[in-house]
Amino acid sequence: MFPGGYDRGVQNTPIPMADGPDAERCDAVRNRALLLEAATALVSERGADAVTMDAVAERAGVGKGTVFRRFGSRSGLMQSLLDHSEHELQGAFLTGPPPLGPGADAVARLIAFGRARLAIVELQGDTLRAVEVSPELRFGGPARQVSLTHVVALLRQTGAAGDLELLAQALLATLEAGLVLYQIRELHMPVDRIADGWETLVRLVTGTPSAG
Repeated sequence: MFPGGYDRGVQNTPIPMADGPDAERCDAVRNRALLLEAATALVSERGADAVTMDAVAERAGVGKGTVFRRFGSRSGLMQSLLDHSEHELQGAFLTGPPPLGPGADAVARLIAFGRARLAIVELQGDTLRAVEVSPELRFGGPARQVSLTHVVALLRQTGAAGDLELLAQALLATLEAGLVLYQIRELHMPVDRIADGWETLVRLVTGTPSAG
């Protein structure tokens, strides 16, 4: 069995995990986590544009040189920030507690996955949207492939009909940062409304009646 209950008969190859950090000394790992926490807090409070090397260093209480040594550039920092969020989400849906992780039925896990993805977009939407400009990263990156494989596997468990890969891609398109940020900022839709819409879509696709 693969992590999260994926059966080798369902998937012929292991789920491709997003690239993880190399083995590092404990102090380096601690510094990296501290800097990523500082960057995450800045995005949450002020938006992605506030994530500069100087601002992260000041928030983390370290010298700017430490930030450059850890990430190389602002671009490297932003990519690491996204990788950090993706690894946390992957860990949650592969091995975490239900309903996002194993132990809940497939429909409940699909609904929880969408809500968890929306939470990331709300927190780091501008950063995600910047990455989505590149088609290679938007559709072909490791993190995207992990999510796609996960959604396909859950759709199969629900007994959904049709081309499940295309169906999974269509579902994931509704969670893309550009669209979600437009809905929040321009259409003034609350995130809860978007999340409820995701649940409605999942139930329509899987033929599952509303929980209410």
